[in-house]
Amino acid sequence: MLKPSPRLLKTIINLWPPFLGAGIKVCHIAADWKQVDVRLRLGLTNRNYVGVHFGGSLYSMTDPFFMLMLMQSLGRDYVVWDKAGAIEYHKPGTGVVSASFRLDETQLQDIRQRTAAGEKYLPQLQVDIHDQAGDLVATVHKTLYVRRKKGR
Repeated sequence: MLKPSPRLLKTIINLWPPFLGAGIKVCHIAADWKQVDVRLRLGLTNRNYVGVHFGGSLYSMTDPFFMLMLMQSLGRDYVVWDKAGAIEYHKPGTGVVSASFRLDETQLQDIRQRTAAGEKYLPQLQVDIHDQAGDLVATVHKTLYVRRKKGR
């Protein structure tokens, strides 16, 4: 598996048609893959019937990032998949909304320990989506599947 640089992956994701069309933009991917910042501008392609952010676009802006971050942080010896996701809406999103994904070394160590003998582990992670005023718009809950590859 080729490990792309954060800068290259950011460029690829920002040009990926589903994100480009929805107005989703990756603003930053940390060199150590432990932080990703994403934003979504309200536009004609991502507003719903009442003129606020379409819920599917809010979820889409968060969909792949925890999986990508874990894949890059854990390395080739691990299988990482998205298993489940849910979104909880707190208020209508207008203007620009953003999400900041974070992983820390404690979380990574916990995953490594729980999967050391080849067991699967289903970490539950969450990210908040905020508007420009800092108000909470939605919370996305993600369950990932992580397992150390056999023979590693």
